[in-house]
Amino acid sequence: MSIWKIVVLTALAVLVVAWAALIAYNKGRAAGRTAAQEMAAENQDTRSLFGDDVPVRPTEQRLIEVMPQAVIVTDRNGQVHYASPGSVQLGLISGGRLNSREIEDILTQAAADGGVREREVQLPLKRSIFPPLDGKGIEAGQSLPSNTLYLRVRIGDIGDDLYVILIADVSEQRRFEAVRRDFVTNVSHELKTPAGAIALLAETIGDAADDPDAVRYFAGRVTKESKRLTELVQHLIDLQRAQASQGVMDVERLSAVDVARAAIAENHVQAEARHVDIRLSVNGRPVSASEDDEEQPETPTTEGKGGNESVKSEPMIMADREAMRTAVKNLVENAIHYSPEHTTVAVGVSEHDGKVIIRVVDQGIGIPEKSLDRIFERFYRVDPARSRATGGSGLGLAITKHCVQENGGRISVWSREGEGSTFTIEMPQAPTDAGGNASDDTGDTVEPTDSISPRP
Repeated sequence: MSIWKIVVLTALAVLVVAWAALIAYNKGRAAGRTAAQEMAAENQDTRSLFGDDVPVRPTEQRLIEVMPQAVIVTDRNGQVHYASPGSVQLGLISGGRLNSREIEDILTQAAADGGVREREVQLPLKRSIFPPLDGKGIEAGQSLPSNTLYLRVRIGDIGDDLYVILIADVSEQRRFEAVRRDFVTNVSHELKTPAGAIALLAETIGDAADDPDAVRYFAGRVTKESKRLTELVQHLIDLQRAQASQGVMDVERLSAVDVARAAIAENHVQAEARHVDIRLSVNGRPVSASEDDEEQPETPTTEGKGGNESVKSEPMIMADREAMRTAVKNLVENAIHYSPEHTTVAVGVSEHDGKVIIRVVDQGIGIPEKSLDRIFERFYRVDPARSRATGGSGLGLAITKHCVQENGGRISVWSREGEGSTFTIEMPQAPTDAGGNASDDTGDTVEPTDSISPRP
């Protein structure tokens, strides 16, 4: 073998070895990059989206707590892996699983196509899951527990056979929309009815021009409808004044008994026409309901160390006189209108725990439970036909609510069909007057009259 062949073979061998070494080197580098990338990806998965130094689990927990929606994490079969406190309160989980067929259907659709599904569902609820109402009944602005829950549900895949369910309770929003629809319907009806009746009656009078008796009859009907329309407009003005009166109240120290007497006096004619007896009591003791009766022989007394000592018993409040008179007048007026003839309306004034309480109790037809949380709405009527017969505008209680609340008080209602209603106004007791005389805080419950038992 010549020297040249040996040189060529040696060179080829060197080239082969070098090529193999280069290939092995490249493979090593590629493997190193892959391992580094995998490690970086693993580190990325364990880091928080909000920063390298942010702890993942506490941040997740806090994020869920501040979210407006309730959160449930399940697998595709509805097995719950996590549930936020808000979702537990909605009662959607039983035995570690979703118990709502509607939500399970949405989950099945999201799992089938891998997309995000959103829908509003209505879930029936048992009244027993709600806390019972207290003895004072429903306060103005408070809602009765609903038997239906309206939920906005959004479901999407978050990986590894896990699905997040975001739930927003829109029940209050749906209730508000229903109230708004009813208000538009009611106000349109209340304004159109008397206006249309006046137009029709005017046309009828023109056709009956040759019949004096018919003209007198229909003229009386026109007068009645025009008075109804005038009353409605006046109530709208009163309501607007009550709503816009914040900050401009003429607040003064008032006797709650004087306010009650003034309200009773304004309803005296109506009460006599319906043969309804109105009685007034102070701290459970009957007193004169007349404003003209200046003497108060039945004023309660307290016993001092030196013997019997007379004490001024009239509870005092700090409020706008006209607003409070209007509030109590409307309650007494309603009590008269919705009470049968030859019954009693009791107005009781008392003081307890720094509060002055004015209650108006009737023996009327009562209010259905489903309407208790809506009677303070503008133009809402429990029985539209009866309200038209009694001349109501549907605004009296709305005006009363605003008058009381703008003076720092609260108003609530208790009622039962066939037994009557009790409206309760609670006002802060006025501070001690300049002479150092404080109202007598006896702590007695309100007992308007001996003939009408006090209601809760």
